[in-house]
Amino acid sequence: MKVNKTNAARLLDKAKIVYELIPYQVDESDLAATHVAEQLGENIEQVFKTLVLRGDKTGIFVCVIPGNREVNLKSAAKISGNKNAEMIAMKELLPTTGYIRGGCSPIGMKKHFPTYFHHTCLNFDYIYVSAGIRGIQIKIDPKDLTSYVSAEIGDIVMS
Repeated sequence: MKVNKTNAARLLDKAKIVYELIPYQVDESDLAATHVAEQLGENIEQVFKTLVLRGDKTGIFVCVIPGNREVNLKSAAKISGNKNAEMIAMKELLPTTGYIRGGCSPIGMKKHFPTYFHHTCLNFDYIYVSAGIRGIQIKIDPKDLTSYVSAEIGDIVMS
């Protein structure tokens, strides 16, 4: 099956970063990362979701966390230099990032936003993140990805 390159994939090519594009069957009624992991036949802890938040001091920032976890808003605020943080409204996602829900990638947003990955990403040889559209994931070494997006690593999920 031929998979068309996404903008995120082209950016990785330009940076000479090794990755694979992995297609999966989209279910419009279930955009959850757990569904993606099932489709890929992978451990949900290796399928990361990209969340966009707004801090009260710094504005927009990005958290990338395992698909079966919830972001800890207090921890996310603290690591990003904010007192408070909240998820942005769904209607803001496309104009802010250039991506839609279920296809939001930490790679190639409209602007570079401070990005924070949950520390468990480093437990794996590879993780999955959205390739920027629904139906395609990027399989990539988390060290390469976090370095490329200049991410900080921290504990940003609910325990």
